[in-house]
Amino acid sequence: MRQLNRLNQYQRLWQPSAGAPQQVSVAELASRCFCSERHVRTLLRQAQEAGWLSWQAQSGRGKRGELRFHVTPESLRNTMMEQALKNGQQHNALELAQLAPQALRALLHPFLGGQWQNNTPTLRIPYYRPLDPLHPGFLPGRAEQHLVGQIFSGLTRFNDTSSEPGGDLAHHWEITADGLRWHFYLRSTLHWHNGDKVEAAQLQSQLTQLLTLPALRKLFNSVKLIEVTHPQCLTFVLHQPDYWLAHRLASYCSRIAHPEHPLTGSGPFRLAIFDADLVRLESHEQYHLGHPLLKAIEYWITPQLFDQDLGTSCRHPVQIAIGEPEELARLRLVSNSISLGFCYLTLKQSGRLSEAQARKVIDIIHHTALLHTLPLDEDLITPTQALLPGWSIPQWAQEENTVLPQFLTLVYHLPVELHTMAEQLKRYLAQEGCQLTVIFHDAKTWDGCAALADADIMMGDRLIGEAPEYTLEQWLRCDTLWPHLLSAPQFAHLMATLDAVQVLPDAAARHLALKEVFTRLMERAVLTPLFNYQYQISAPPGVNGIRLNPRGWFDFTEAWLPAPKA
Repeated sequence: MRQLNRLNQYQRLWQPSAGAPQQVSVAELASRCFCSERHVRTLLRQAQEAGWLSWQAQSGRGKRGELRFHVTPESLRNTMMEQALKNGQQHNALELAQLAPQALRALLHPFLGGQWQNNTPTLRIPYYRPLDPLHPGFLPGRAEQHLVGQIFSGLTRFNDTSSEPGGDLAHHWEITADGLRWHFYLRSTLHWHNGDKVEAAQLQSQLTQLLTLPALRKLFNSVKLIEVTHPQCLTFVLHQPDYWLAHRLASYCSRIAHPEHPLTGSGPFRLAIFDADLVRLESHEQYHLGHPLLKAIEYWITPQLFDQDLGTSCRHPVQIAIGEPEELARLRLVSNSISLGFCYLTLKQSGRLSEAQARKVIDIIHHTALLHTLPLDEDLITPTQALLPGWSIPQWAQEENTVLPQFLTLVYHLPVELHTMAEQLKRYLAQEGCQLTVIFHDAKTWDGCAALADADIMMGDRLIGEAPEYTLEQWLRCDTLWPHLLSAPQFAHLMATLDAVQVLPDAAARHLALKEVFTRLMERAVLTPLFNYQYQISAPPGVNGIRLNPRGWFDFTEAWLPAPKA
């Protein structure tokens, strides 16, 4: 990058005197800048023409000239960053910022939060980690799941105010009386982000391909085939009724990409840049639903910004903050909620652990101070006694004489709070004469975890999306945890039970039947919830329309910035 090189060279000229006038020779300057004398003369001439410095040379080889500086490297860097952003060169701006990591916080302050750049309302969100690639099917990260929902469309879609899906690419749908044929009627004006018209045959092909993924095959195991029964109609033919089908199609894992361009969708925002240090979304002008008010969303991936005073998203993944010039100190909490998602503990009953012993472990967790004395931020988690509101853990008579096994093995994956939970549980079980071996699976899911096969206790977390009951049904069907946790006959019975639940047309009856499934799992001491997270979003004045959704993010289509003052 040419601007970065010029700034680097200017810093080398500046540093020896910290900006004070210098008496220096061209040879010394060339050595300082690691270049030839001819090249340093060019650098001096260009910097002088730009108004950065004044150079008064003295005639004669080796003579010292006078070098005076008119701008500091910091102010020059800010000017270059601002110009790069105005020119749409976000990468250049970030590269300039990375010149001085120790000063990164101060440098980025003027560029985060809500900004109008060239009459374009842009929201910049500092983020604490690189984002994983967006691919079809399930994704482990909440941020990636949220992005998929902003970039791609499905036949159906959840909105934040209802747990029932509505139309997206499909305007509406009809179900035959036997529940075996679902007709999805497509909107007439659908376009991909590249301007191509969305065709029913493309959607059929992409959905059919999605259903070949092993995890989605489990999710859509009732689908026999997908037909184009009309240029504006897709029909799902089922082996057996599945009244979760519209929910399954609304899930982020079922969003549809362009058949030739896997990162091109038809959602409210198109993906303009997806790199390790920058992700940029731009609004889709031909979007078929309500158009967003923001024109661009940028994630600035800056791991150095692990500083809660900055007002970044780095304090914790569930506590997002958005910065803005001169207002970061006045960040206000604009939306917060207790997540329906939860961290959980499961127990595999086998020759090593009986149901009575599993119940005793759960009693230790919920009927002692264990959860309430975790050394964690008090505003981060909330201990819970229920999977979902109204799905409470059972109360059973405590058996005083139950002795725990001498040895047990615990396997857990992220989030990081489970590190603390594991150590706390290890201490409590040790008081009962049980030595707990703790194994950490460094991932957000159980995929690829070889230790599951021999584990007695597992801990993880379960994100709950817009439709809580459906999300838990999907968890039982698709998570690799359950075949390891249950015996083969138990797992087969569970899948048969879920098949019986999905054929119920009435939503309330389905929810009640699914609640009974989880109640039995909790009563048998197979599963217990631990705690919920407290989702928070903070923003300065001027960033409007921020409202937490069930995934702990906010709908980018609702956020807006006031027009700049004249």
